[in-house]
Amino acid sequence: MFLSRMENHCFLLFVFVFQAIFILILYRSGPSRVFRGFVEAPQVVVVDYSKPHDVYTNLSLFTQAPSEDTMPYCSAQSPVLVGPLTITFKVLPSERMIIKRNPFVQSGGHYRPPHCFARYKSAILVAYRNQEKKLRHLLYYIHPFLQRQQLSYTIYLIQQVGTGSFNRAKLLNVGVREAMKDEEWDCLVLHDIDLVPENDYNLLPYKSFFGGVSALTPEHYMKMNGFPNTYWGDGGENDDIATRIHLAGMKIVRTSPHIGRYRVTDYKEETEIPDPWRRPPSQHNTRKTWKADGMNTLQFRLLSRTKHPLYTKITVDIGYVPPFS
Repeated sequence: MFLSRMENHCFLLFVFVFQAIFILILYRSGPSRVFRGFVEAPQVVVVDYSKPHDVYTNLSLFTQAPSEDTMPYCSAQSPVLVGPLTITFKVLPSERMIIKRNPFVQSGGHYRPPHCFARYKSAILVAYRNQEKKLRHLLYYIHPFLQRQQLSYTIYLIQQVGTGSFNRAKLLNVGVREAMKDEEWDCLVLHDIDLVPENDYNLLPYKSFFGGVSALTPEHYMKMNGFPNTYWGDGGENDDIATRIHLAGMKIVRTSPHIGRYRVTDYKEETEIPDPWRRPPSQHNTRKTWKADGMNTLQFRLLSRTKHPLYTKITVDIGYVPPFS
């Protein structure tokens, strides 16, 4: 049984590092006895949002180890977690300032703890098109947020070109395909660009639906055939994804919203250019289509793959929605 194996790094990551399960896809047969105990155990985290901390608090304690030969594994629980974080969008951070505040982030947006060997490796995938301001706010907060949890990670920005409707789900499929060429990731974190986490004890999605921010193992992603490729602009892919999770024999687990809080960037960004091919709300029949619409039918044209100081940008042409008839 998958959940009972000690090598299920994504499961261990959520329990011991994030201090809660944020979106974990599990087999329908249910969790093991050990896992069930963790789920039912009360959280020992005091949540007081009236006293938030700067997201960069105590990160200076992580200094370069003199030698990898004597470097230990990172502790199961990070020693610098503080809980609620101060999030504000009043000042737009410059790329230079973000780089300066994250000295251990390497080219391509890759980070590994300088003082210990990370227990887990996560790929952070962000679908993107013409949202520069939101991107800078996210990068300013997400880099130290992940470093506080002693993760080894890389941030991937998957950029859609052209004037066709935005297709978030297909872009994330592309991101998974490309990210898996670099590393055997323990976890895939699928992150919307306009959400910033407010508590470093957890990385949670919206409570009401599967979307926004979610995480799962590569094995589970492939088990559900990834995300649908055929949702253009209407956002209905979240319902499709939730349905295919259950159809694949898995379920969604969420934790308390008191820890899993997000701030949404609260200003207008560049709006998507409307195109003549926009479909009306989709009438997909997920039960019939999920096995034939996903990673196994993914088609795209890779235009470029470039390493920036804070992220790896994957620019793709994913086509456009065909005329509706």
